[in-house]
Amino acid sequence: MGDDWAKAAEEQEAKDLVDKVCNLKLPQTEEDGVSPEKQTAPNEVSPEESVTAADLSLMRKAMRKGIVECKNNVEVYRKDPKNPLFCVKTFEELNLRKELLEGIYDMGFKLPSKIQEISLPTLLADPPANMIAQSQSGTGKTAAFTLAMLSRIDSSKKCCQALCLSPTMELALQTLDCVKQMGKKCTDITIRSAVKGNSVPRGQKIMEHIVIGTPGKVVDWVTKYKCLDLRLCKVFVLDEADVMIATQGHQDQSVRIHKQLPEKCQMMLFSATYDDEVVNFAEAIITDPVVLRLRREEETLTNIRQMYVECRSQDEKYEAISNIYSIPVGSAMFFCHTKQNANWLATRLKEDGHQVALLTGDLTPDERVRVLLRFREGSERVLICTNVLARGIDVDTVNLVVNYDLPHVYGSGKADCETYLHRIGRTGRFGKTGNAINIVDGQDDLRLLREIEQHFNIKIVKLDYNNIDEIEKLGED
Repeated sequence: MGDDWAKAAEEQEAKDLVDKVCNLKLPQTEEDGVSPEKQTAPNEVSPEESVTAADLSLMRKAMRKGIVECKNNVEVYRKDPKNPLFCVKTFEELNLRKELLEGIYDMGFKLPSKIQEISLPTLLADPPANMIAQSQSGTGKTAAFTLAMLSRIDSSKKCCQALCLSPTMELALQTLDCVKQMGKKCTDITIRSAVKGNSVPRGQKIMEHIVIGTPGKVVDWVTKYKCLDLRLCKVFVLDEADVMIATQGHQDQSVRIHKQLPEKCQMMLFSATYDDEVVNFAEAIITDPVVLRLRREEETLTNIRQMYVECRSQDEKYEAISNIYSIPVGSAMFFCHTKQNANWLATRLKEDGHQVALLTGDLTPDERVRVLLRFREGSERVLICTNVLARGIDVDTVNLVVNYDLPHVYGSGKADCETYLHRIGRTGRFGKTGNAINIVDGQDDLRLLREIEQHFNIKIVKLDYNNIDEIEKLGED
């Protein structure tokens, strides 16, 4: 009877915590990635792409070759301001086991990134400290919590001691690859995934030290099949928390998993953004955390030369693009307003013998990643895309952005100045000079261009696309 009462009480506590999170009224989107504000009237056809927050996160991770050099400082917030936070400048200062140190260097890390300098001493401290960290992709956060998980493992105990949740299978497998690489010389530590397609034989218990998976699969293994016991788990990592919040059902599942963890389990939450929704979600499940914030590098127009070419027909527009293609730049991105335009432009350029890549929302996540990797490695010099890539995808070799279609707010005919900033912000990154060329076709486009000039208080200069000498000068910087 006592056991039944205790079980009922535990289930009620879990339900109360789930209700607390659900009552936060966090914005949710279905798995297809179409948010309510993006829905259009029945008779309208929106040009916007249906790409989930998780898909965007996966694409950003795919484009990262190494650590992003961020000029902003890490902001630290903590409950006890008298408790000192330590900072390290080398990995040796962390007193790691030899095999882990070798794994770090084998992965190409030489010195800790900004977020690692402050987070690692806190994550590896004894007693363990809970942490909420906000930083953009590419700043070293995955390596930071991977190192923390590997460092906490007692290999003599055959049970799950570290659990990491990611919003999708693709993101979980990327994290799994990072953990395996860093821990490849720690042969006494075992690792496994908990994603779609993985199964556990009936009656068998999971004995691996580190489990990396998605909320749905982990919930099943913990509560339905009871093959994953979290009572001895030392570290819980909730990665991509902002993506979790944007995916319906993940909040509820994450809270239910959290309820199965021991009270002294170290909690870590990582997010690319830190708005009110993420703050409320984090505070509902993590007590007394140290909070680190590394602000994203702001996009700016100061080091981007902005030009436009004026065309009178679709043929002239294509002729301008063909001449622009000949600019001797590292890499270029051509933005179209709809996937139909992107498909047409890519097909036409390929027919004329040009090497171009195409990325739209019609591709699967795996296909998008393959396209991006080929572009990053230089297999194709030009990437034709829609607004899928307008935000947060950085390639350091991109020094030309072309707006084949000027961005406008759907249904209003007004210039979409925010999207314009994000589009041309794909060039001129990391302190380099960038070029942005806008293709203007008719009076409506000219009006949009003037709106953009007025909004940013800038002058966009006219470029003669038939003057090859003038065009070639753009590739000299």
